[in-house]
Amino acid sequence: MTDTSFDTIPEIALDWHRAGKAAALATVVETWGSAPRPVGSQLVIAGDGAMMGSVSGGCVESAVVHEALAALGSGTPRLLRFGVADEEAFAVGLACGGTIRVLVEPIGTGAQALAPDLLAELVAARAARRAVALLTHLETYTRRLTAGPGDPLAEAIATRMRADRSGLEEDGWFIGIHNPPLRMMIVGAVHIAQALVPMARACGYDPVIIDPRGAFGSAARFPGETILEDWPDEAMAALAPDARSAIVTLTHDSKLDDPALMAALGSDAFYIGSLGSSRTHAKRLDRLAAAGVPPAQIARIHAPVGLNIGAKSPAEIAVSIMAQITQSLRQG
Repeated sequence: MTDTSFDTIPEIALDWHRAGKAAALATVVETWGSAPRPVGSQLVIAGDGAMMGSVSGGCVESAVVHEALAALGSGTPRLLRFGVADEEAFAVGLACGGTIRVLVEPIGTGAQALAPDLLAELVAARAARRAVALLTHLETYTRRLTAGPGDPLAEAIATRMRADRSGLEEDGWFIGIHNPPLRMMIVGAVHIAQALVPMARACGYDPVIIDPRGAFGSAARFPGETILEDWPDEAMAALAPDARSAIVTLTHDSKLDDPALMAALGSDAFYIGSLGSSRTHAKRLDRLAAAGVPPAQIARIHAPVGLNIGAKSPAEIAVSIMAQITQSLRQG
């Protein structure tokens, strides 16, 4: 399984269904105490026992697969509960004891099954980079897809979307949050970028490298990656950074970094960072201010980029950048 397969479970489920395989989705809907996977984690199980994703581990996952195969036979969803004491926790995959609830839904045309058309609508929204929530009532198995506004649960949905977190509401609805995939736009195909790109992928980001200097942004240096040789501001305009985008400038060249930063500061990107010493950044601030960029926008730039962990090597600097991006995403 690739690292990104954990982020494409609805797509895999729809593909398996369309290919004629029976498929069921398992989703963690609630946890107490210790649990290896957070609420919203998913596992897809095919009729032949093939699976992608994860909802726990050990015996819990084996039991979920067994229940999913039974659900495929009956066409009826089921809500599973697994709770263990500390001394039993290790065997079933709950490292320090705890409880989880897992919703298992067969995909099909049955009255309570997850409708393929609804799943296809969800997948289309994800492909269009639209934040969307799939609401499932855990007693009636009624479902609806909503982007938030106009729904009675709009405030709860919006809160969970901002926190990138699924959750269970008091009136029995499970709110499954599906935010657009994370992206990272890296300006400067330099040695730090070579270390940062695989880290970004491992953390669930889709990286794009921007560098008009062909000798830097070569396929040999970044095999299999998307490399744009456009001028940074033009590339930013085409990529249209949104609230699920992180932007890092690494060229240390004002002719490249400044246009990228000006474009980035006009976007909804949740993180903007720029390489350079405090002295270099002070000069950068002067240039941006002289160009008319408002102080509130300039203040969004993380510079010197990355957490101050004393990083020296390119890989260590990449670690500090990835850590700061994660901090911004998870803690605001």
